[in-house]
Order: sequence, then structure tokens, then C-alpha cells
Amino acid sequence: MSKSIKEFSLHYDSINESNTFSSGDIVEGRVVLEVTKEIKVDSFFVKLTGDAHVSWTEGSGDDETTYSDHERYFKLKQYFIQESLKKGESEKNTTLVDGETYGPVIMPGSHVFPFRFQLPQQNMPPSFKGFRGWVKYVLTVNLSRPWKSTSSTHTELNFVLRNDGTSDHLLQPQSGTQDKKMKLFGSGKMSMNVTAEKTGYMQGETIKVFVDIDNSSSRDVKLKYSLRQQQTFIAGRRTKRAYKDIVKETRDRIPSGEKSKFIVDMTLPHDLNVTIENCRILKVQYELKVYLDVSFASDPEVKFPVVILPAEQQCPPWQGPPGGFQPYPPPQPNLVPYPGELPPPPAGLYPNLYDPTVLPYPEAAAGVYPNPNPHAIQPGFQPAPSAPVYDPNQSTKESTPNMPY
Repeated sequence: MSKSIKEFSLHYDSINESNTFSSGDIVEGRVVLEVTKEIKVDSFFVKLTGDAHVSWTEGSGDDETTYSDHERYFKLKQYFIQESLKKGESEKNTTLVDGETYGPVIMPGSHVFPFRFQLPQQNMPPSFKGFRGWVKYVLTVNLSRPWKSTSSTHTELNFVLRNDGTSDHLLQPQSGTQDKKMKLFGSGKMSMNVTAEKTGYMQGETIKVFVDIDNSSSRDVKLKYSLRQQQTFIAGRRTKRAYKDIVKETRDRIPSGEKSKFIVDMTLPHDLNVTIENCRILKVQYELKVYLDVSFASDPEVKFPVVILPAEQQCPPWQGPPGGFQPYPPPQPNLVPYPGELPPPPAGLYPNLYDPTVLPYPEAAAGVYPNPNPHAIQPGFQPAPSAPVYDPNQSTKESTPNMPY
């Protein structure tokens, strides 16, 4: 940082306890600039951008190839000081936001520059950082001076999906059956019926799965289950996938000739990434797999898609297993008897988050910003009259200084 700049920081105000933002929310904050002597400024602005990016490399040496793609959702910019020759000019793919402007000379002292943005009302993916790509919503402030390097600092916003409708299909139960006839190293057959109470689950919620196993074979088997996250990155015609096991566990052994019923509980992490389907270049999806581990043979398995939703959204409580689902006597070790019947789930509690027909477009942000400062300001620099007094103890989020973005 220049010797003449003592402080250059960016702050925004939290609007909720989780410090998250959604489409349509207002982002307000301030830039604090303290200078030890008079400085001249060419350009001084704050911008808010939303972007997705993917990149990976395949091959090695002369055959090494990098694949990448980028998607911009919006770019909003508010000038504090702008070059006189460029005033009134539009900028490509940028929505200019009205705000108080100042002269090109900043006097010694501490100054506060307020800003205000409104996030576009469009279908944008949530913040995400993955193996080969990311989705970011970033506040950046730039200060350009003659014959000096540009001063810049930035901070990221945590953007989450907004509840804007209902999707009954996320409340519907899923069920599947798998049979296997033993041929080599055994005889008889085994069957497995699996029922998941619904498709959509909140972060931190517990997934309940009911498993009915009839092992009429000559072999002992083990019940296993997993929840796997799949990240898909797309650049042109190339696709790269990465996988991560969220839950992977083994339950009790089912001896030959016995029947067993299980309730499988999988508690989701509170910080688990939500499902992302509304991004052109990256996806985040989940698959629930329940299977029987059979030594020296292929494993019968049942797979279900799972949709992970933000924790703030509503979802119905669990009210018991399906009717008529009772444990076989005698009960197996560690089995949980079923408490009763499960009435049909109420409809209309899950939002329609992933409508593939709604795609983000940069122009959606245009024209949604009223002028927050309609009163004209006289030429020449003066402290912002409407700016709040900066208090370091105020509940705001600070920027990461001097890191180009």
C-alpha cells in the first residue's frame, strides 16, 4: 500500500444471522479511505459481480491441454470518482448504479464512501467452491491514481438460493427392489426392498431409509449404504467429474436363510453444499446407494437421487415408517423397531429451485436500481454527508486487502 494511504478497507452490512444473501436482496456498505496527504485520483469505484468458472488440465508435456469456461451473471458498478471524459458513458455488460460522486482530489484525513446495490432478481446458482471450479459473488473496490499502481481490495458474499415456489416431487417417496440369484459359490437367492421417505432434504437433516432384506441364499451378506456427491465441470464438449463420499457405512450381517428389516439414518452435515442444477458449466448432485455386500459376487444395489436444500427452507418432519412395516421376530442385534405408520407427506413445502428453463442473463440486472441519492452534489471533494460514521466494532464484514481479483 502507498505511503500516502493509511487505510483502504471495504465493509458490508449483514442482513441476517447467517450472513447470507439471495436474489433481490440489498447489499449496503462503505469504503473507508484514510490518506496522510492530498492525493489526486483518476478513478475510484466499487463493483459487485457474480461469476462461475471451471478449469482443469489433461495430459502432460507437449500433450498437456487446459480446458476452461466462464459464466457471468451480472456486473454492477458504482463510481465515487470517475474520469471526466468517461462520465455518462455506458460500459459493456455492466449496470452502472447511481450514487454520490466527488472531485478528483482527496484531502488528508479519513473519508467514508457509502455504496448500495441490489442483487438481480434472476435464477443464479449458490456460492460454491469445488475441485475444478467455483461460483463466487464478490465486492471489489479499485482506486486508480496517476503514475501509481492501482489499489484494490475485495470480499466475497455468501449467496444462497431463495424459496420462490413449491416442488411436490421433492416430497415424494422413492422405492426400489433388487433381486439376486446365486450361481457360483452359493445357491438360492436374495432380495432387497428399499424405500426413502422423500427426495429433498435440508442441510443438517437426517435421511431415513427403510430396508427389507430376505436372504434366502446359502451365503451371509452385509448391508452397506453411502451418500455420494458428484461434481460435474463442463467446458465446451469436455466434461470432468469428481466424487466425494459424504456418508459411507456398514450395518449388520444378515445370515443365510434369515430376513431382516433396518432403518438407516444418515445425518447430513450442516455445511454440506446444496444441489446445483441451474449453472451451465458446473453441477452438484447427490446419489444415495443401498447395497448388499456379497463376497466373490456382484452386489445387488438400489440407487436414488437426493436433492440437498438450504437449511432455512421448510420441509416436513418425519412421522414414522410406512404402514405394516414391522420387525421380524426374533429381532436382529442393533435393529430399531418401527414406531408406527407414516401418513402421506404434506404437499407444497419444498421450493422449485431447479427449473432448467430459467437461465441467468446479464441484461436481467438492468433498470432495477433507483437512485439512492437524488440530491445533487456540488463539484469538488467533500465528505459524504449521508455516510454513517465508521465504527470498527460495528457488525460488518471486512474485505481482504491488497489482493487482486
